[in-house]
Amino acid sequence: LLEKMTAISLKEAALIVGVVTACYWNSLFCGFVFDDVSAILDNKDLHPSTPLKNLFQNDFWGTPMSEERSHKSYRPLTVLTFRLNYLFSELNAVSYHFLNLIFHVVVCVVFLKVCKLFLDNRSSVVASLLFAVHPIHTEAVTGVVGRAELLSSIFFLAAFLSYTKSKGPDNTIVWTPIAVTVFLVAVATLCKEQGITVVGICCVYEVFIAQGYTLPVLLDTAVQILRGKGSIPFSMLQTLLKLIVLMFSTLLLVVVRVQIIQSQLPVFTRFDNPAAVSPSPTRQLTFNYLLPVNAWLLLNPSELCCDWTMGTIPLVESLLDVRNVATLTFFCFLGSLIVFSLRYPGDSSKTVLMALCLIVLPFIPASNLFFPVGFVVAERVLYVPSMGFCILVAHGWRKLSNKSVLRRISWVCLTVVLFTHALKTLHRNWDWESEYTLFMSALKVNKNNAKLWNNVGHALENEKNFERALQFFIQATQVQPDDIGAHMNVGRTYKNLNKTKEAEESYMIAKSLMPQIIPGKKYAARVAPNHLNVYINLANLIRANESRLEEADQLYRQAISMRPDFKQAYISRGELLLKMNKPLKAKEAYLRALELDRTNADLWYNLAIVYIELKDPIEALKNFNHALELNPAHKLALFNSALLMQESGDAQLRPEAKQRLLNYVKEEPQDANGYFNLGMLAMDDKKDVEAEAWMKKAIRLQPSFRSALFNLALLYSQTAKELMALPVLEDLLRYYPDHTKGLILKGDILMNQKKDIVGAKMCFEKILELDPNNVQGKHNLCVVYFEERDLIKAEKCLVETLALAPHEEYIQRHLNIVRSKIASLSATEQPSLPADGTATAAAEEKKNSVQNLKEVKNEQKTTQTTIDNNKGHSKNKKRTEKNNMDKEIPKKSTKEIKDIEKKRVAALKRLEEIERILNGE
Repeated sequence: LLEKMTAISLKEAALIVGVVTACYWNSLFCGFVFDDVSAILDNKDLHPSTPLKNLFQNDFWGTPMSEERSHKSYRPLTVLTFRLNYLFSELNAVSYHFLNLIFHVVVCVVFLKVCKLFLDNRSSVVASLLFAVHPIHTEAVTGVVGRAELLSSIFFLAAFLSYTKSKGPDNTIVWTPIAVTVFLVAVATLCKEQGITVVGICCVYEVFIAQGYTLPVLLDTAVQILRGKGSIPFSMLQTLLKLIVLMFSTLLLVVVRVQIIQSQLPVFTRFDNPAAVSPSPTRQLTFNYLLPVNAWLLLNPSELCCDWTMGTIPLVESLLDVRNVATLTFFCFLGSLIVFSLRYPGDSSKTVLMALCLIVLPFIPASNLFFPVGFVVAERVLYVPSMGFCILVAHGWRKLSNKSVLRRISWVCLTVVLFTHALKTLHRNWDWESEYTLFMSALKVNKNNAKLWNNVGHALENEKNFERALQFFIQATQVQPDDIGAHMNVGRTYKNLNKTKEAEESYMIAKSLMPQIIPGKKYAARVAPNHLNVYINLANLIRANESRLEEADQLYRQAISMRPDFKQAYISRGELLLKMNKPLKAKEAYLRALELDRTNADLWYNLAIVYIELKDPIEALKNFNHALELNPAHKLALFNSALLMQESGDAQLRPEAKQRLLNYVKEEPQDANGYFNLGMLAMDDKKDVEAEAWMKKAIRLQPSFRSALFNLALLYSQTAKELMALPVLEDLLRYYPDHTKGLILKGDILMNQKKDIVGAKMCFEKILELDPNNVQGKHNLCVVYFEERDLIKAEKCLVETLALAPHEEYIQRHLNIVRSKIASLSATEQPSLPADGTATAAAEEKKNSVQNLKEVKNEQKTTQTTIDNNKGHSKNKKRTEKNNMDKEIPKKSTKEIKDIEKKRVAALKRLEEIERILNGE
C-alpha cells in the first residue's frame, strides 16, 4: 500500500526534470566562485595523485582535521564526487554544474515521493514544483560547493523513506529497513553534517504518524503509568525499542564525529558571526531574531545575498528594538502550528507536524543554539528546511482550492508564484557567473558587509585591476574600521601598485588592531590564524630594504612567539635567513616547520635549497626527492633536482635527470629553460641530433634565449656545421652585441671557414673594445695580423698578450714562431709581406709556417673556448653551461671560484621566486 501511495508516474518525473532544466540550464555557464575556489581550485584532495585516504583525514576544504585552522566540516563523500569530476574533466566547471543539476533533479523526485506520504497527488506535485523552482536554492545548486546539501538531501530522504517501511503487519518490527536507514543516515552525514537530523524526523514519524499517538494520549498514558494504574502497552514497547535503536545509532555517529574533529570546535572570529561573541542578552536576542529572518527568505526570496556575515544584520542589543516584534510574531505562529499538529488527530495535523519537523530539525545545526557557526545566515542551509515549507504551502493551497469560492484565485496565485520564482531563479543563476558579478549583486542587497567589499576587491585584483580593487578595499575599511583583513588587503594592493610607504602604513594599522597577548591564554582562540599573516606580509615588505632585514626577522619571531605552531612564519623566516647568509639558522627554521607539517612538499624543497647553500648536494638531492615523493608534479623540485644531477657529472644520474626534465616540460610546456637543459643533457650524452632539436625548441619559445643560442651555435661548430652556426650567432649578437664568447666563436668561424679575415678582425676588435684585457680575443686578433702578413704588428700584439697572461705557454710559443719568421724574412730583407700576397718567393715557406701556427691556434682554441654561463632566465634557475672543450686538464681557476659564488647568488634568486609562490598574501 505504501509503495502504491508513493509511486511516481513517468509524466510527473518528466515534468520535474523539465522544470528544473528550464530553471537551471544557465547554471552550466557559471564558473567557480566564492567558496568553490577553496573547495575545488585550491583543494589538492581532488587530484588523482593525492591518496584516497586523505579524503577521510581532511576537511571539506582539504585541510587536515587535526589542524587548528580546519573548519571541521567533514564531508569526504562530497569531496569524492568532486574528485570524480576532476578525473573526467579536471577543472572544467561545466561538468561540476551539470552534476549539481542532476542531483537537484534527483532530490526533487525523491521529495515528491516523500510528499505523497502526507499529501494527495496534486498537492504533492505542487510541493515538489515549488521546491524545484524556489530561488533560495540557487546557492545550493548553482554554487558547486552546494553539492554537499544536494547529496546529503538525497540520502536524508532515502533514509526516511526506508524507515517508513519498518512497520510490518500487526504492528510488527521489520528490522531490515531500520538497518538500511542507519546506513543511509551515516552516508548522509558523510556528505554533510545535517544528515544526522533525519533520525529525529524518523522518531517523530514513528510516534505520531506510524503509531498515531497525539500529545494528550501520550501524557495521559504516562500519568496512568506513574500512578500505577496501568502498564506500558506492547505496541508502545515496540515503539520504544525502535527509538532506542535509532538513538543508539545516532549517539554512535555523534561520538565518531567528535573523535574526527578531535573534540575541537573550529575557530571563528567576531567578523564571521558577531552575535556569537556578544554578551547577554544581545546574543540571545540576535540569534532568536535570525529565525524570522530565515523564515522571511523562504516566504519572500526577492533579495538574496551570497554572504550574510559581519555587519549584514545589525545586532539586536535591546528588548526595545522593534525587530523583537518579528521574533515574537514568528514564535507565536510556530507555537500555534506545533500545538495544532501535536494536540489534534487527523491527516491535516500529521501533515503540518511532518512539515514542521522538516523545517526545524535540519535547521538546528545552523541555528547557533548548541554551538556557534561561522555565518549569520546562509541560504544554502535552508535547502532541506524549505522542503517542510513547500509542504506547508502545498497543504494550505489544497485547503483553499477545495473551496469553490477560492479555487480560481488559488490556481492563479499558484501559477504566479511558480512563474515568478522560476524567473527569479533563472535570473539569480547569472549572478554566479563570476566572482565579480556575484559580489556586486550582493552589494546591491547589503552595503554594510565589509567582506563583500573585500571580495569585489579580490575579484578585481585577480584581473590585475589594482586601482579599482583598492577603492573597494578602502571602502571595506570604512564600513568596518576594525577589520584586520581589510587593512591587510589595502596594504597588499598598495604593494602591487609599488606604493611601498602606503602599504607599510596599512599593514601597521592592521598590526595595531591585533589583540595583545594575554598570559595563560591561547592566542589562536581569540583571533583568526590568517590575521597573523599581517606580520608575514609586513616583514616581506620591509625585507626588500637590505638595511631592514633584522627588523623583518623580528616580525617573524613575533609571529612565532604568538603561535609556536605558525608554520608559515618559519617558512618565511627561513627564506629571510638565507638572504641574510645564515644557512644554518635557515635550516633550523625549516626543520621546525617540518615538525609541524612533514607532508608539505614546498618545505622539503626549501630545505634542499639550504643544503645547496651549505655545499651539500647529496643532502640537497635527498630533500628534492622527498618533495617529489609528496608531490610528483612539483615543478621547481623537478627542474632543480635534474640540474643538480646533471651538474654532479655522474653519468648514471643522467637518465633520471632527463626523465625529470621531461616531466617538467609536461607541466610547464611554455618554459624554454626545460627544453634548453634537455639539450644540454643530450650534448653530455653526445646525442647531437637530439640536442639540436631541444635547443631549437627552446629558441622557438624564447627567441632571445642567450644560452640556447650560443650553445646551439657551439654544437654546430663542434659537428662540422660551422656555416649553420653563423646565422645563430648573428641572432645571438643582435640580442646581445657584447656577448664575448659569441664574438670569439663567430670570428673563429669567419677566419677558418669563410676565410673572411676582415669580418673576423671586426669581431676580435669588438671584444677588445668591451674588454681590453681579454686574452683570448687579443690572441686571436694577433692571429688575424699574421693572416694579413703584418708580422711586425703580430709580434707587438703577441708581446702585449703575453704581458696579460705571462704563464700561458702557447702565447710564448706563437711569439717565438712569429719572431723566427721575421728573422728568416729579415735575412732576405723582407720584414713583412705585401698584403696582396705577390711575394711568391716566400709563399711556400709562409704557407708552412701559417699551417704550424694554425695548428697551435686550434690547440689554443681547444684550451680556451668555453661555453657561456647564463644565470638570468625565467625563475632565476641556475645553469652552468656546457664546457666540452676543456675536459682534459681540469683545474681550479679564479673563474671557477667566481662561478661557485654566482651559483650561490642564483640559489638566492630562486628562493625569492619561491617566496612569492608560498607567500600567503
